[in-house]
Amino acid sequence: MSQSTAAEDRLVAPGGSAGLIETFRRHYLLSLIVKKEVGIRYRGSVLGWLWSYVKPLIQFLVFYFALGMFMGMNDRIDFYPIYLLSGITITTFFNESFANGTRSLIDNAALIKKIYFPRQMFPLASTLVAAVNTLPQIVVVIVIALFFGWAPTMAQVAAIFVGLIIIALLATGLGMLFGAVNVTFRDAQSFVEIIVMISVWASPVMYQWEMVASKVPDWLFQLYMLNPITIAVELFHYGLWAPLDPHLTPGDAASGAAALLPDLWLHSLIALIVSVVVVIVGELVFRKLEGRFAQDL
Repeated sequence: MSQSTAAEDRLVAPGGSAGLIETFRRHYLLSLIVKKEVGIRYRGSVLGWLWSYVKPLIQFLVFYFALGMFMGMNDRIDFYPIYLLSGITITTFFNESFANGTRSLIDNAALIKKIYFPRQMFPLASTLVAAVNTLPQIVVVIVIALFFGWAPTMAQVAAIFVGLIIIALLATGLGMLFGAVNVTFRDAQSFVEIIVMISVWASPVMYQWEMVASKVPDWLFQLYMLNPITIAVELFHYGLWAPLDPHLTPGDAASGAAALLPDLWLHSLIALIVSVVVVIVGELVFRKLEGRFAQDL
């Protein structure tokens, strides 16, 4: 093959790229964006990263006294503040990454209109930034759980990572989908705010999944179980709350009031598949609409 032919093979259409895959190839640029966003979050703050540890600790104290003691939830579910805080931690990861991913293209409009690089980098960076901000919260929950006798198995540690992966995939896919639509139709951002608002209540964070199973038809409960956030919350419950009862396994009850979801790993596999499908759909819609970004921004 001649040199000219080889050069032609490397040519692509202007603005063309491998999409999300290209984003990982330019990981150095991705890391710069993540560092910039993390730096902005704590710019001008005296305590800086300490706030990421203080806030979940204050949350735990509020849950322990206000909900656990005064409202009697500690009597219904053992270690209820940890049960609640572990669920809130993973939903907060979703809410932050999804909401920021939806706004990411508009927030970086000036950069998008000046130079070309894979625009999927912005929703992905939003997910990574949210992950960085979530890690201190997980650390706080782990420290609190250790204080109360946390002794997890390898399966329970794996559950935490699987829960994070499910949410990372789901939030990135939805961030690309709604972020792309939001460039042209700003109503998408308001719709996302509604989703974020109800996400805590659409998964077993404040309540137990058994309450849903006992109140709705079976088909509706199965639809509820297809929500990857529901499964991620239960994985965090299994990883961070269940080890406080060494005999508790998926399907078993704690104090007769709360139980871990049966067939948790099967549901986790389904949640992973759903999240991957969301990423694929988000990528397809993103690539379909990105030709209009510079014009609409």
